[in-house]
Amino acid sequence: MDKKIALLIIDPQTDFCDAQTGSLYVPGAENDSERLAALLDRVGAGFDSIHVTMDAHYRDDIGHPLFWVDAQGNHPEVDIPAGKFPVVLSEEDLLEGRWTPADPEMRAWALEYVHTLASGNRYAPVIWPYHCLIGEPGGTIYAPVAAAVARWELTTGKRAHKVLKGMNRRTEHYSAVKAEVADPADPHTMVNRELIEALSAADEIAVSGQALSHCVANTVRDIADALGADQVSKLVLLEDTASNVPTFEALGEAFVGEMSARGMRLGKSVDYCA
Repeated sequence: MDKKIALLIIDPQTDFCDAQTGSLYVPGAENDSERLAALLDRVGAGFDSIHVTMDAHYRDDIGHPLFWVDAQGNHPEVDIPAGKFPVVLSEEDLLEGRWTPADPEMRAWALEYVHTLASGNRYAPVIWPYHCLIGEPGGTIYAPVAAAVARWELTTGKRAHKVLKGMNRRTEHYSAVKAEVADPADPHTMVNRELIEALSAADEIAVSGQALSHCVANTVRDIADALGADQVSKLVLLEDTASNVPTFEALGEAFVGEMSARGMRLGKSVDYCA
């Protein structure tokens, strides 16, 4: 029986991959995307399925400046090319009033949210540049990857499975499997059983996307947890098709080390065979 190989492409979007227009550009992501597109064209039907995850945010998202104000009522300024890097939040920032939700009705939730992240072994909350806004150009799949996925669909007659995440403004959603903190009123923030079941059917899962330090890292961790320890070796990270958000490189390195120890394999797109 032929081995079923799934390709998981995490957030290959213009805001992350375009060096000229990307609001949260990840250095090297455009080259990662070209290599990924070349792999798709070379391997083609060797991939039994393709799954593409996509950030999909509103402007007032909890990870965006509009959600927050400082003690003087000013929204944070986050502009990576200008040297204004993302703001990492702590419980003390909220308790001491350095940052608070612009909407007073969100204060109780924000405190609960930050506390839950701090106590649940998830990433600290971050105020990012506005990115992957629904219906705006930055949220589209970066052109080289979009074209390669389209060619795969036309060649195989299959449909790439596309997974939207991040539409709930109350919680960050790095992982395509589940939000960083579940919103009890929104089932879309809870475990994506459809994605897990689809990936479970594969014998091997090749992983690519942006950014290695955040959405790739947390998606892969959650997939590994859902699949179980004996299935982690299904995962193959294509290292030359994923890069880190600037200043967060240590998170990417820690992820690769952790998941390699758990059984995830490492590979490169130029050598990968399906």
